Amino acid sequence: MMKPFNKMLLLLALLVLIVPATAHADDPKTLSIGSKAPDFNLQGVDDKRYTLDSFKDAKLLVIVFTCNHCPTAQAYENRIIAFTSAYASKGVQVVAISPNADAAVRFDELGYTDLNDSFEEMKIRYKDKGYNFPYLYDGETQEVAEQYGPVVTPHAFVFDERRILRYVGRIDDDEHIGRAKTFDLTNAVDELLAGQPVTTATTRTFGCSVKWKSKTDWKIQEAEDWKKEPVVLDTVEIEELKTILKNGSGKYRLINFWATWCGPCVAEFSALVETDKMYRNRDFDFITVSLDSRKSEDKVLSFLQQKYASNKNYIFGDENKYDLIEAVDEAWQGALPYTILVAPEGEIVYRQMGIIDPLALRKEIVERIGRYYP
Repeated sequence: MMKPFNKMLLLLALLVLIVPATAHADDPKTLSIGSKAPDFNLQGVDDKRYTLDSFKDAKLLVIVFTCNHCPTAQAYENRIIAFTSAYASKGVQVVAISPNADAAVRFDELGYTDLNDSFEEMKIRYKDKGYNFPYLYDGETQEVAEQYGPVVTPHAFVFDERRILRYVGRIDDDEHIGRAKTFDLTNAVDELLAGQPVTTATTRTFGCSVKWKSKTDWKIQEAEDWKKEPVVLDTVEIEELKTILKNGSGKYRLINFWATWCGPCVAEFSALVETDKMYRNRDFDFITVSLDSRKSEDKVLSFLQQKYASNKNYIFGDENKYDLIEAVDEAWQGALPYTILVAPEGEIVYRQMGIIDPLALRKEIVERIGRYYP
């Protein structure tokens, strides 16, 4: 039977082969001031299709290329929502377009998010944040991104009533929330609404690079590199486990209690390992504790190796399991799998008896370790 990660590698490799050479551009030229807005036909997260003509009644059209996963893009979400609220009544239409191919986003690029850049997960972000503007998907072909040439996410383009580009660049001068001093997008829009030329028509931008389909092989290489990481299984006793639970590492610690004979444990395990690959470069670590019999140690290690579980792994065994349950969490009734998130001070801030919801777990983690650059 093909291993799950090997299946993923095969699918990614096939994607690289079937993507036409003309379907991506590593360094597209950004649309220049005075250019006409290229038309598009993109699907929104509301499952409607949008073209330039969909916004024909707007005095100004503001297109922001952004995405789910980028910490800079997330830092600007509330600012874009506030801008839209302030300027909608003035005839300014805001449209967000995600240019990213989610198949090119590595797991280690997801350390500040709970969501990838897929169309289905764009729908989740749209709902979670209450976007008050259309959110369109260009990640399948990236044809629109090639024509407009965003360099990073977010990257703003402002078009006048004739849909001529009058401003392109950053939203403001500091991605850190509350620290901006120059509000470039607002200034440009105010000048255009007043019938004046834009004083500063172009600026540099800062954020995550656009994830072009040509970079899908980077994600394949990431998974290949996981194979080279050592997978180790150690035994653990109650007293050592109590120390692990106290934490004190300065990190949020995810601990999963499981067994190879437990169907739900096996079913959710890949999602847990992928979660670790997302956040392990942050203030986060992942520990597994197997309740398999210690005579099954070889079987447990083999399973962990198949899953590329290079995190810290322990086998407790099946003796004194009630002592284990009592030591771990008084809320635990004993069913497997059991997953807890322990704060740096030792408080259990998340617990799940039974199979996890990966997206709910990742949201819990990222809300605690932070979505933005410090």
